[in-house]
Amino acid sequence: MKIGIVVFPGSNCDMDVHYVFRKVLHTNTEFIWHKHNNLQDYDAIILPGGFTYGDRLRAGVIAAFSPVMKEVKRLATEGKPILGICNGFQILVESGLLPGAFMKNDSLKFVCKWINITVETNRTPFTYGLKLNHQISIPVANQEGRFFADPKTLKTLELNNQIIFKYHNDNPNGSVNAIAGISNMKGNVVGIMPHPERASENILNPFGNNDAILIFKSLLDYMDEQK
Repeated sequence: MKIGIVVFPGSNCDMDVHYVFRKVLHTNTEFIWHKHNNLQDYDAIILPGGFTYGDRLRAGVIAAFSPVMKEVKRLATEGKPILGICNGFQILVESGLLPGAFMKNDSLKFVCKWINITVETNRTPFTYGLKLNHQISIPVANQEGRFFADPKTLKTLELNNQIIFKYHNDNPNGSVNAIAGISNMKGNVVGIMPHPERASENILNPFGNNDAILIFKSLLDYMDEQK
């Protein structure tokens, strides 16, 4: 089993994701430079958070045209698990792998705080085995984290069970319907705005739990089941 972590110019959470998989979950991981165009050796792909290309033009839009994204799209078609975290979520949206759009937070400010999200479905590799409505304590850190979708797209997301996570009580960026994470139709491509890699050890969480690591553990359990 091998996890690939894509690194773009401006990525800054790649090392955190690598640490969680390698040191906490003892899983083989490799960094993938954004110009790489062969991902066949990887069982799952993570697009980490950061400020790719300095968020020029729009968060994630330039990275969406990186050579590696053509391969990411191919793997998505093959059904391999792909997770975009924060800026990675924005890249997945800009590349067309996930629907919707991102806007500046309704506060027009960078938001960095701990919040709770609820698990809305366990039909994805990243919520595999998680209980519905389970609450996860997790941090957000973004300025363009407000998810938006038109009514028709929202209805489609709801009907197809593509809303994966919702903010609980506190909607930190004003996302429509408090959406914190969604998936594609197949469920193998998931985007999440909060940062599970920053809450995967008890010492990192001011509330004394590391439930966010269940998102990564779910992926490993899912891939074990697929063998």
